[in-house]
Amino acid sequence: MQLGASLPIGDIGTSPAVIRDYAQAAEELGFDHLIAPDHVLGANPAGAHGHNRVGTTESAYHDPFVLFGFLAGCTKRIGFATGVLILAQRQTVLVAKQAASLDRLCGGGGRFRLGIGVGWNEVEFTGLNENFHNRGRRSAEQVRVMQALWAEPHVTFDGEFHKIIDAGINPRPQSGHIPIWFGGHAEATFRRTARYGDGFMPLAYGPDDKALAAFDKLRRLVREAGRDPAAVGIEVWASPGLGDEDDWRREFLFWKEAGVTHITANTTFAGANHKRIAGRAAADHLAAITRYRAAVKDLL
Repeated sequence: MQLGASLPIGDIGTSPAVIRDYAQAAEELGFDHLIAPDHVLGANPAGAHGHNRVGTTESAYHDPFVLFGFLAGCTKRIGFATGVLILAQRQTVLVAKQAASLDRLCGGGGRFRLGIGVGWNEVEFTGLNENFHNRGRRSAEQVRVMQALWAEPHVTFDGEFHKIIDAGINPRPQSGHIPIWFGGHAEATFRRTARYGDGFMPLAYGPDDKALAAFDKLRRLVREAGRDPAAVGIEVWASPGLGDEDDWRREFLFWKEAGVTHITANTTFAGANHKRIAGRAAADHLAAITRYRAAVKDLL
């Protein structure tokens, strides 16, 4: 199993020094990867949004490609993953180019994983001049376009949303492939992961039978797609802000026995099964992930 940590930029700040120091400390601690989210545009938090779920400008987000490109030059081996990039609000060919460039700057070898999702913040789609209401269908086609551009020097593609005539990107990934991990829980996400994905990144499940049922369904769909379920990873997030060492070990063992391949100690995410840590300083976050890794190190 691989153990990663979140990059709590919304808490620790956006300066290059603090981000560099945090990433280098995580690498020194032995973490396998760092994960960062993606938001391009936020609404004014003082605005009237009714009952709509709206992301605001209250939290800072670095562009993940710029962020990881910077960190690739500050670290030696730690991996990077987007958790998740909102693919449908971005231009497909540009994402393919950015991801390929980052793969090269990271040294290839799967050091970068592209986690993708369909998004929920319509404010961003409006500002980026993209259609919020067909984002699922577009995202599925986007994956096919990117995989073709990574694999072949020249591509001809005529789809519902994309048209490429004998063109390609340079550089391409060294392996001709960048791992794509799907985030989400909709039925369509399961199907797309099974057909095209290298991994699945769900957040809605606790360590219980619902998670096991979801993993079993994914593996069944992977087999039906003619692929090996062992080739499709599963990542879950753990909360150092919830429980203690004994709780973390029990949960870790559950996920390990369930076939989870990646666990990320996320210090900021809050939800039904997650709780952020109390502190906001870089030292608080580093202390939390240090304590978590020490508790589960022998289980890796």
